[in-house]
Amino acid sequence: GQVVESRGGWVQAGGSLRLSCVGSGRAVRSDGMGWFRAAPGKGRVFVASISWSGGATDYVDSVKGRFPISRDNARSTVYLQIDSLKPEDTAVYYCASARLAWGTRKQSEYDYWGQGTQVTVSS
Repeated sequence: GQVVESRGGWVQAGGSLRLSCVGSGRAVRSDGMGWFRAAPGKGRVFVASISWSGGATDYVDSVKGRFPISRDNARSTVYLQIDSLKPEDTAVYYCASARLAWGTRKQSEYDYWGQGTQVTVSS
């Protein structure tokens, strides 16, 4: 399986963007899914995750209420709606498929990763 993110983009502060992640094979269809990001010069960190059923979600505090995660299993697609963007949200965003049916903050629990997509927020 594999996962592929949609193209990110350049957005002004306060704007919105929706990222999508399409999976093939086992990826997405029956797995917990996560989004991570790597800011310039920093390591990749957890952003949000969602269980296979979509019934359980988890967010890092800095994005709670701004970055709802959702999924459409019929389309093998996971979404990250990113709203009220701030310059500090500038990063490469990665989608990943977990070995588990639920989401997790641990990167070691994810075995399929996308190539990453750049999101740049200007002030």
